[in-house]
Amino acid sequence: MARLLRWGIASAGNISHDFANAVGTLPTTDHQIVAVAARKQQDAEKFASNHGIGTAHEGYEALAKNANVDVVYIGAVNNAHYELVLLMLDHGKHVLCEKPLCLNEGQSKRLVQRAAERKLFLMEAIWSRFFPHYRLVRERIDRGELGEIREVDVEFGFVLSDIDRLRMKSLGGGTVLDLGVYTIQVCLWAFGGKAPEKVVATGVLNEEGVDLEVTAELHFPGGGVGRMKTSALHQLRNTAVIRGSKASMTLHDFWCPLKLTDTDGKVREDNLPAAQHPFNFQNSCGLRYEAEEVRQCIGAGRLQSTSVPHAESLLIAHIQDEIRKQVGVVFPADAEFGQ
Repeated sequence: MARLLRWGIASAGNISHDFANAVGTLPTTDHQIVAVAARKQQDAEKFASNHGIGTAHEGYEALAKNANVDVVYIGAVNNAHYELVLLMLDHGKHVLCEKPLCLNEGQSKRLVQRAAERKLFLMEAIWSRFFPHYRLVRERIDRGELGEIREVDVEFGFVLSDIDRLRMKSLGGGTVLDLGVYTIQVCLWAFGGKAPEKVVATGVLNEEGVDLEVTAELHFPGGGVGRMKTSALHQLRNTAVIRGSKASMTLHDFWCPLKLTDTDGKVREDNLPAAQHPFNFQNSCGLRYEAEEVRQCIGAGRLQSTSVPHAESLLIAHIQDEIRKQVGVVFPADAEFGQ
């Protein structure tokens, strides 16, 4: 049975603000944020004051040891995910970790293994999949309304080349990890989580050796193809078109869609509730959907979500590694984790 979930927030940055703001739109009988941690006490205190959180910790170990916290949301930069997830799991906390789960498949495998050993819930925060329009796509596909899925065309790009978390190798930068997780996951969503038989990718790197633009094809069993493009150099259409033998559907702003073109050509529109504060990112109030999924799973004693299972997080990491390898992006962590 679902119960009150007491959240801790690790890192007081922009995405953590949006997550806390979104959780604030859910019933307080179901969700409460009880603690936040940041590297600097003043950052944690400011965040706590802004969101009405009772406890502000300096450093993440204090959060891991906080007995009042059931689950930790990790909103830190990419290269910090691995150590933070391990820390929380080792202190008995369930974890929702921002995407990408880790920098590579080797790290991701270790986290999934540790969560299983500790019998704790772990989910990569692929929030897209909990939007009502994603669930509708899944229902349509499962009922055979699109026929056999043949193609996914998806592109995701903004002018982001001056953003540190994206351009710097030391922070685990690059569009494959930042944007590609979304384009890969929507292809897998359409093709039912099957692993592609072949990945073909080309890319443009910056002086740091991270990818600023990538074009890739995922070739699936039976001849289906997922075509994806990510860019930090150009604004792209940011749609995902899923084509089957009978019909097609389009997700507009596909990573957080409030608009969908259905199989009959009609446009369906959705909306999100008002929140206490402005959001940093588009449609971030939709983070409430994944928070509720976490509560439902933990309440039912499930250690993973059926919508973002561990096997798919590992598959996404595997595909990201393959794309990075083909375009020539190497992280120091790759050598350590046997890539």
